[in-house]
Amino acid sequence: MEYRRLGKSGLQLSVVSFGSWVSFQKQIDDKIAGQLMGIAYDNGINFFDNSEAYAGGESEKMMGRVLKTKKWDRSSFTVSSKVFFGLRGKDNKPNQKGLSRKHVIEACNDALKRLQVDYIDLFFCHRADKNTPIEETVWAMNTLIQQGKILYWGTSEWSGVEIMEAHRVAQQYKLVGPTMEQPQYNLFERDKVEKEFLPIYDFVGLGTTIWSPLASGLLTGKYNDGVPKDSRLALEGFGWLKDRLMVDDKIKKAKKLSKFAAKLGVSTAALSIAWCIKNPHVTTAILGATKKQQLLDNLKALDVMQKLTPDVLEKIEKIMQTKPVLPEY
Repeated sequence: MEYRRLGKSGLQLSVVSFGSWVSFQKQIDDKIAGQLMGIAYDNGINFFDNSEAYAGGESEKMMGRVLKTKKWDRSSFTVSSKVFFGLRGKDNKPNQKGLSRKHVIEACNDALKRLQVDYIDLFFCHRADKNTPIEETVWAMNTLIQQGKILYWGTSEWSGVEIMEAHRVAQQYKLVGPTMEQPQYNLFERDKVEKEFLPIYDFVGLGTTIWSPLASGLLTGKYNDGVPKDSRLALEGFGWLKDRLMVDDKIKKAKKLSKFAAKLGVSTAALSIAWCIKNPHVTTAILGATKKQQLLDNLKALDVMQKLTPDVLEKIEKIMQTKPVLPEY
């Protein structure tokens, strides 16, 4: 396993990590979750990703139960939570969502209980909150760090401007600014990681814990001939994701990539993940899995990364044609 520093911090994360979005509670039970987390841990993964919003908090409860049974040394792994969406969806009351000081503090305290840990390593603002001043959120996160309840805080799906505003506030009041961002990054979604965040990497430092390296399964080849009944796109409540992904142009590119992967003698999934972690600005790529073999296949991305020569990367670019256009000056 390869480990990379999270931005300019000293924290080292495995270059691939394991997340619970969609799968925990909705697709797998405690037994399977335990098996998968065990495989991940035994293969060197030291970061497990979660959120208050995943399955209305049930995902964190499941991960907490697994962690308690594993009895791993707490210093050997990192775990995350995220705050913004709340637990109750449309039934949230006004202060049960967002990034106000009240919700940030209460969400952290609740996540600690669900995960059954004494502190959260990485705590993310799951989205930017247009109704709360960034200054208030930065102060709240700094308070949690001072209390020892979280070690690092960051953002997810924030713009570069919003991230830099958080840093400005932190510098002005001598507080701890955001260490990491969790953006979507894959062969279809590239603008933020490869273009928008470029100045931030050098100016203040930014770790990235990217989500959806397989474009919710589209880059595995499983949707090349339609939507399987046991896939996440067939789940109730995920019609929005199906509509976003099942576009003719994307499916055509996924099919071409699958043929190219076959020529290389690797799976489409392993190739797609390897492509993501080939980017040095990616700290870790979050993997999701519901089956043992699926996770083991995805872990092969570490070996496939060595096959990504300049020539191979250029052929992938010709297939996908998604490379962002950078400013000339």
